[in-house]
Amino acid sequence: MWALIQQIFPYAIVYTVPLLVTALGALYSERSGIINIGLEGIMIMGSFSGAITIYKLQDVWPNSTLPLWIGLLVAAIAGILFSLLHAFACINLNADQTISGTAINMMAAGITVFLARTIVGSGNVRIRTGFTPIDIPVLSSIPIIGDLFFKKTYVTTWLALVILLVTIFLLYKTPFGMRLRSCGEHPQASDAAGINVYHMRYFGVLASGALASLGGAIILVTYSGEFTGNVAGLGFLSLAALIFGQWKPLGILGATLFFGFASTMANVSQVIPALATIPPVLLKIFPYVVTLFVLVLFSKSSQAPKAEGEPFDSGKR
Repeated sequence: MWALIQQIFPYAIVYTVPLLVTALGALYSERSGIINIGLEGIMIMGSFSGAITIYKLQDVWPNSTLPLWIGLLVAAIAGILFSLLHAFACINLNADQTISGTAINMMAAGITVFLARTIVGSGNVRIRTGFTPIDIPVLSSIPIIGDLFFKKTYVTTWLALVILLVTIFLLYKTPFGMRLRSCGEHPQASDAAGINVYHMRYFGVLASGALASLGGAIILVTYSGEFTGNVAGLGFLSLAALIFGQWKPLGILGATLFFGFASTMANVSQVIPALATIPPVLLKIFPYVVTLFVLVLFSKSSQAPKAEGEPFDSGKR
């Protein structure tokens, strides 16, 4: 059993990281009161913008990781700009948030493939190299823990942990985080207290755009290496992890780890003797079945923000 865990653990962490970053982005949006089901489309936009940037810059700096970092930064900026559409529609125009998010997903899938074909002549954009997994000096030699956490690790894993810690601190240890959360619980009361609900909700949606787009780019620079016009449903899986984690950062961490391990076992089951006896289809649907079960079981005690999905009008009290 220990040998099996050691085999799949590095791959599970790599798969978990973009899920975690994207789900944390969705947390900002939903805590402010805006549902963002456009995560899939924003991840696609991040993967595309990162791929194009890295593709062009790796000709200039062929043996440097600088293009990768610039690609991640450009992806985050592109996510912010793209999510402005969702923010404006939902906050200023009071559009249905589910329909707006669906439109984001449909737009991203079409626009990015069109632009990829226009720029590079193909719907796919492959980068030369991504980040290389490394062993952390000293820490990788620690028994058990070193083998799991500090060997064959990507720098993006530590970036995701930093984002997680910043999110916990910002939402629960600062006045800004309290104001943001209040806008998702009772926006009228927040408005009466002098909080600009529109600004807070804009921040939540733009933060979700930046992190979801970053999640899409992380897929590119770790295990994918190519933009293909989709992210295999990871945006929707991140949204499921947000709900599974009860809209809390540590709960989201646990949910994404669960999805990461379950998906990894499904992907590598045919090459690991201990898993080869289990039908792959059962391993693939397992995390989704468990999620549905948990949602049904705990639906009455859901800790979703009370005002999520509700339009806000400052003229109403």
